[in-house]
Amino acid sequence: MARLILICGPTGVGKTTYSISLAKEIDAIKFSIDPWMQTLFSKDMTTLDFEWMMERVNRCSEQIWQVSDQILAINGNVILDLGFTTKEQRDIFANRARKLGLEAEIHYLDAPTVTRKQRVEKRNKEKDPAVYAFEVTDMMFNFMEPRFEAPDEVELKNGRRINA
Repeated sequence: MARLILICGPTGVGKTTYSISLAKEIDAIKFSIDPWMQTLFSKDMTTLDFEWMMERVNRCSEQIWQVSDQILAINGNVILDLGFTTKEQRDIFANRARKLGLEAEIHYLDAPTVTRKQRVEKRNKEKDPAVYAFEVTDMMFNFMEPRFEAPDEVELKNGRRINA
């Protein structure tokens, strides 16, 4: 049976690294939002405008879902590394999965803030193309920090919490 896995966690927790590993482990197609945003919109972004950015994230997410829906329909596994900052965002995709007769799995990665900041600094410095799409500045990290809503036990019923 096809699996839809939603990866969530705060900035710098290792969502993309985890997604890459999990995709190999379960033979899944992985979609990560950062390269889509970098490729399609980075040259157009002149300031850090959350509404502007989220509108484009949502456009990319819709296109990613169109392809994911086709993969799931042929019994393929899909991993979505789309940020999933809020419960509302996760619910949209969980509800879409239910309409297909699937229960989405939420994999919630968590790590202390200090650890995550160190990882971001390392990623910014190394620029490994497997996980680096753009530099995450301190301002960006601090901006996103209070916006992340951790999933509760109900959301994690079919998923897991990973101490990353």
